[in-house]
Amino acid sequence: METLTVRRVVAAPIAEVFSWCATTTNYARTPFVLTARLARPGRGAPYGVGAVRLHTWLIGWFRERITVYNPPYDFDYVVERSFPPARHELGRMTFTEVPGGTLVVWTTAFQVPLPVVGAALTRTLAKPVVAHVFGRILDAADAELAAAAAPGVNGR
Repeated sequence: METLTVRRVVAAPIAEVFSWCATTTNYARTPFVLTARLARPGRGAPYGVGAVRLHTWLIGWFRERITVYNPPYDFDYVVERSFPPARHELGRMTFTEVPGGTLVVWTTAFQVPLPVVGAALTRTLAKPVVAHVFGRILDAADAELAAAAAPGVNGR
């Protein structure tokens, strides 16, 4: 099992960053995520506990279920199914107010379940690709939210 963590400071208030990151359709603002949609709303909030999110990336398809939802500080998810198949033990995004915006820490633990070569394939190919996509998603959040917060935009 490989654990991957990507960190970014997004130049926006914590509640806005949390909302942007919890809303799966925003992920398609990067060219690496082809489609993203909410398949089933969660309890108490569209992306709350029990919500099911479907993502199609250039590298595969993922069905995720939200398991923890604590706005605006964190949420956890698990990949229930994917193609290509992968073992997934943890998906977590945490949000902390810092000077200049919100620190987002996105952590996942996963492995390509192939005998003998699975660990090496996860470490050498899948981990860098997933890190790149996570980073581009957070870059898209920063670009969109920072632009929305700029003086004169949306009445701010």
